[in-house]
Amino acid sequence: MVHIAIPSYLPTQHKATAAAAAILKRAVTKDDVNHALTPTKDQKIVLIVICAYALGILVLWNIPYVNIILLPFKLVTVALHEFCHAAAGLCTGAKIRSITIDPDEGGQTLMSGGKWLCVMPAGYLGSSLLGALMVFAGFNILASKIVSVIIGVCLLATLFWAKNWLTRIITVLFVGLIVGLWFTPHGVGLRYVVLFMGVMSSLYCLWDIVDDTVRRKVNESDATKFAKKMHCSSRCCGLLWLLLSLAFLVAAILLGLAFLKNDPSLPDNHKSNS
Repeated sequence: MVHIAIPSYLPTQHKATAAAAAILKRAVTKDDVNHALTPTKDQKIVLIVICAYALGILVLWNIPYVNIILLPFKLVTVALHEFCHAAAGLCTGAKIRSITIDPDEGGQTLMSGGKWLCVMPAGYLGSSLLGALMVFAGFNILASKIVSVIIGVCLLATLFWAKNWLTRIITVLFVGLIVGLWFTPHGVGLRYVVLFMGVMSSLYCLWDIVDDTVRRKVNESDATKFAKKMHCSSRCCGLLWLLLSLAFLVAAILLGLAFLKNDPSLPDNHKSNS
């Protein structure tokens, strides 16, 4: 344990700043890293749930007829993918015309204007980043509640631009699910649904990138269009996006382990802290 001496004459508002500066100056040791990444009892449960979700999704994904169970969650992931295109377009001066989702898990965002350099990668990378954010939040109930509000706002924006009934129904149902789960005891139900959607979104993005670019099951994808604009190989773009998406997911888990150690929202932690 390293003790940091803070002068007592400093005003209260400056003590926290001085302490933070002293901590930043201190070299991070191997023991610090090991401690930060050693999971607590609750975090071990979250890691097991993440693995169980991933295994369950991969199994269900490849079983004909049974895989329809995943369809609503896939469509929500597609909605987030299209929202990210729209958000990137909006941030670069585009006017969003419409967002549509198809029953075959396809989606389309129509806009005029915007910067293609930002808009094209935003679908894959944006939705994988949102997925990673949900995985990170899954380590803590309060974080899950905050992220669920962010996801809810994204879906409401998608609803605003929606031009077909499937898009409207999917977004309304999932926003309704989020609102309903807020009232589960201690928000535990919300936490594990957010975590599931995080794993689902991350895996879907990874699989989609591999399918669209590496295996080339789709002739025209975001990556192929982006590659044509950049005058490079679509596989190179796909590989880069794949590595970035993997990095987001790994970073989400490591950051969750390091910074969301104790969840005060859980009943057991209330007892231990009292």
